[in-house]
Amino acid sequence: MGNDRPIGVLALQGDFREHLAVFAGLGVDAVSVRRPDDLERVAGLVIPGGESTVMDKLSRLFGLAEPLKAAVASGLPVYGTCAGLIMLADSVRDSIDGQQTIGGFDVVVRRNAFGSQLDSFETDLDVPVLGDPPVHAVFIRAPVVEKVGEGVTVLSALDDGRIVAIEQGNLLGTSFHPEITGETRFHEYFVDRVRARG
Repeated sequence: MGNDRPIGVLALQGDFREHLAVFAGLGVDAVSVRRPDDLERVAGLVIPGGESTVMDKLSRLFGLAEPLKAAVASGLPVYGTCAGLIMLADSVRDSIDGQQTIGGFDVVVRRNAFGSQLDSFETDLDVPVLGDPPVHAVFIRAPVVEKVGEGVTVLSALDDGRIVAIEQGNLLGTSFHPEITGETRFHEYFVDRVRARG
């Protein structure tokens, strides 16, 4: 990684172990991030799927909320999946009272856009930046991106046009969970971005 620093995975809540396992499988050094000093040691950060409201509360409790905002603003590469995408959105619809985000993505995201856990589903997505074959995507109480600002690039959308993968500057986000399907290309794409930043 940049100066041989590892990639961090925010490990307050959610499926951070799965992300760590993907990086291990790719031969990429990755570490858990739970405290502000952990954040200072990483070249990039993944914010995993989980429960965005709990992640928000824990990030504040552990004193990570402001350092995370500062890291995003300073250009640290960050990849958010599902709840992680919600955490990186500037605006969230259907958020609970008092819910805060780290922000950075000039987007409006809707929480649980597909309904409850029962409305989880799988589909194949074309993601041109990753080439063929299509990405087999698993959506679990997933958000969707309802509105994008000028600087946001849409990487993939469902057949009905709902946006489920985006990037903007140092940020990458997916509504789905590549870490649980054996799909490694998003992680590889992210690692390439981290290395390019050096």
